Amino acid sequence: MSLASSQATEEKIAALLGARDWAGASTVALRAYGPPILTYLRSVLRDDDLAGDVFSRFAEKLWRSVGDFRGECAFATWAYRLAWFAVREHKRAEGRRREQRLGTDAVEQIVQEVRESTATGIHTDAKDRWARIKGSLDPFERSLLLLRVEKGLPWKDVARIMAEEGEELAEAALRKRFARLRARLHKLARDEGVR
Repeated sequence: MSLASSQATEEKIAALLGARDWAGASTVALRAYGPPILTYLRSVLRDDDLAGDVFSRFAEKLWRSVGDFRGECAFATWAYRLAWFAVREHKRAEGRRREQRLGTDAVEQIVQEVRESTATGIHTDAKDRWARIKGSLDPFERSLLLLRVEKGLPWKDVARIMAEEGEELAEAALRKRFARLRARLHKLARDEGVR
């Protein structure tokens, strides 16, 4: 499901939030947006097991904070922002003791459902070359590439997702970083023999 084609899901979530049915809104959101977010995390983190752990952290964060959604953007954008925060939290927590898991049966059941239903993909030589190229990028660059190119998000949504908590990220700064990234990717693709 693309973010642009999720209008019915957005409306259903909004109705559940309006009725203060936090569990219902979380369930709909995780079932609808969970598979593409897990795929996004796998691409950013480049490790299926790690992506699964970070996805669990994301799902718990969404479940706990769904009542805080203020509707300033699409729910899907907000969910991707939570996923990006989960990636950054993981990076900060590496080497530190892991936090206590929520352990809510409903969350764990949906997380397992999404993990089992989201295929890791088929490998080809060209895909393997692109995977090596993407592997040379840092998580911020991979996330920027995935959100802008693969998900087709508008710059304002990409900026909203990737901004530090409590801060705004300028679209112009993201565009410049993306332009530099694109030039670097073209060079890496030439070096790898990818067209």
